[in-house]
Amino acid sequence: MELDWLKKVRTMSSETRMGWIDREAELALARQCELSGVARATFYGRKVLSEESEGKLLLCRLIDEEYTRRPFYASRRMVVYLARQGHAVNRKRVQRLMRLAGMALGPTTSVKPPDHCVHPDLLRGVEVTRPNQVWSTDMTYFRMPVTDTQRRSSWARRLRRVPLERSVRHDG
Repeated sequence: MELDWLKKVRTMSSETRMGWIDREAELALARQCELSGVARATFYGRKVLSEESEGKLLLCRLIDEEYTRRPFYASRRMVVYLARQGHAVNRKRVQRLMRLAGMALGPTTSVKPPDHCVHPDLLRGVEVTRPNQVWSTDMTYFRMPVTDTQRRSSWARRLRRVPLERSVRHDG
């Protein structure tokens, strides 16, 4: 009889069997897990909604709203935003929540755009045997802010460009 019951219990889903376990019961949790055929780690690993998880949901909602407004905010800036909202949160916790929600910023150097095409190597099979046989150029352009020091040096270079006759001293 007991063997039939155990066979029947083993065929039921673990969720159903975990529903039998009561944290407030007089019987120890370890014994309840043993009788229902559920590993204790499985039972203890189950998350129960608590105030902590409600706080987590609130933080996730605040982070999501701010990230929607400012998608360039990383975890450090998000911590400052949450502190202004009255939530003292550790940066690592914000990083974890952002990573779980898929909002973590990171390097995308290996991700190619969908319309990216690979250009053929035009020099494949060409044997370079003498100088100046093959030339190359780089068309990369970086827009950089001009600092005050750079402006001054630019003016100094312009002022130094005087006609050759004026710059040469005649000792005669």
